[in-house]
Amino acid sequence: MAMASKSRQWPDLPCATRLVISVYSFGFDVSRRSDGTVNRCLIKFFDPKCPSSSKPINGVTSSDVTVDPSRNLWFRLYVPSAAAGSSSDDSELPVLVHFHGGGFVFCGANSAPYHLLCRRFAHELPAVVVSINYRLAPEHRVPSQYDDGFDTLRFIDFNQHVLPPNADLSRCFISGDSAGGNLAHHVTLRAANHHFERLKVIGQIAMQPFFGGEERTESELRLTNAPLVNTERTDWMWRAFLPVGSNRDNEAANVFGPNSVDISDMKFPATILFMGGYDPLQDWQRRYREGLNKYGKEVYSIEYPNAFHSFYVFPNLPEASLLIRERAFVLGRKLHHQAILAQELVYVLHKSSFETSNGGKATKSDNGKG
Repeated sequence: MAMASKSRQWPDLPCATRLVISVYSFGFDVSRRSDGTVNRCLIKFFDPKCPSSSKPINGVTSSDVTVDPSRNLWFRLYVPSAAAGSSSDDSELPVLVHFHGGGFVFCGANSAPYHLLCRRFAHELPAVVVSINYRLAPEHRVPSQYDDGFDTLRFIDFNQHVLPPNADLSRCFISGDSAGGNLAHHVTLRAANHHFERLKVIGQIAMQPFFGGEERTESELRLTNAPLVNTERTDWMWRAFLPVGSNRDNEAANVFGPNSVDISDMKFPATILFMGGYDPLQDWQRRYREGLNKYGKEVYSIEYPNAFHSFYVFPNLPEASLLIRERAFVLGRKLHHQAILAQELVYVLHKSSFETSNGGKATKSDNGKG
């Protein structure tokens, strides 16, 4: 089990990274009002946006595609520049549908950290990336975000022409980080019960997904001053996101808790789960892994002992590059069905561990069917 030292709250980080974390934390804190609303004008100063670009930047073009103007639902499409004008079967690319983080309340598909992250995904994996700009809480509570995600899947299934010609919808991965990891799970559940014409979800990639419950876990109690995430902030986010009057054992938060549904008979795809040793949410992520195992679903995890929550949006950190590399192994093969995906994940997770430049080890645990 990857675990931070009981006496430490932060890993060793460059001063510049610590400064950025502090600025983001301050901005998100001062934008949260005591009545549960958000000062959207103020948060703009701490959430810089990036425009799309039809000209390749770092080998990737980007554009914004409207799904439903009535609810301002759109996604940012990232295409490796070599693929943009190609129709050759030899260059077919998987489609990665990604949900950004931000505690269900903050950020968007055009937020600078997520724009740069998804552009990096498209270039380094490589893949065609669909980054969904879903509605935010508290103005829009659950299940609005799940509706937006699932409706976007249906949109690209019916409108494949909005993607480049070599986008292979039969190799679609649903991905999400933090709150987006929560959305990825629930949207994948919906997709498992739906018949698409072209789109086939063959894998889920969960990057430090945001799950919770009424119980306080050991990691939440121990990491009370970790970077970006603590129970005071996450409790506020759950209150903003969940239905009024519900608690954190709602199935949206505690997905395998007392109010969860049996998914044994659902065709839920294989999952690769990323966790960090300085993330207070890591115990909930382990329970997620155990829940998938319990219902006979394939799940594999990679733990970075020195990683804090949302480390992947800091490209200077060695763990961020490791995560990209692990994802590339999964997406880089021509996967045709779920069994092959499982074999690919086993291949990834049985590769020998390698040391990160700051002394931590990316450990891999294989957790197949329970």
